[in-house]
Amino acid sequence: MYDQVARVVGEFRGSVGPYAMLRPVGGGREWQADPRALRPATPEERLSAGVRAANARARTRTVDPDRPPAPVPDCEACAGLAAQRREARARYDGSAETDANVLLRRHLRQDHEVTT
Repeated sequence: MYDQVARVVGEFRGSVGPYAMLRPVGGGREWQADPRALRPATPEERLSAGVRAANARARTRTVDPDRPPAPVPDCEACAGLAAQRREARARYDGSAETDANVLLRRHLRQDHEVTT
C-alpha cells in the first residue's frame, strides 16, 4: 500500500481501531496510517521499495556465515588466527574452527577496520 501522507510504500499488517498498520518493505518498525490516505502501490513504487530494501540489507550485512574471514597479508595476528583455524579443521574440531573465525573477525574489525 502507498501511504500518501508519509509518501512511502508499506506492507499492510492489519487494522488497529481506526488505523491501518503498515510496515516498511523488507521489515522494520510499523506505523499507523489513516486508511483513507492509502491506495494500492503502483508496480513501479513496489519495485522501487523492494530495491531500496535489498540495498539496505546489502549495506548492513557484514558477516557471511558461509564464508570464513580472510586474513590480512603480512599481519602476524591474522596469520596466527588463520593457523589456529587450519589446525582445528585438520582435527575436525568445528567448535575451535568457529572460535578462530570469531577471533579473526574481531581482530579484522578492531585492528584493520575490515568488516567480513
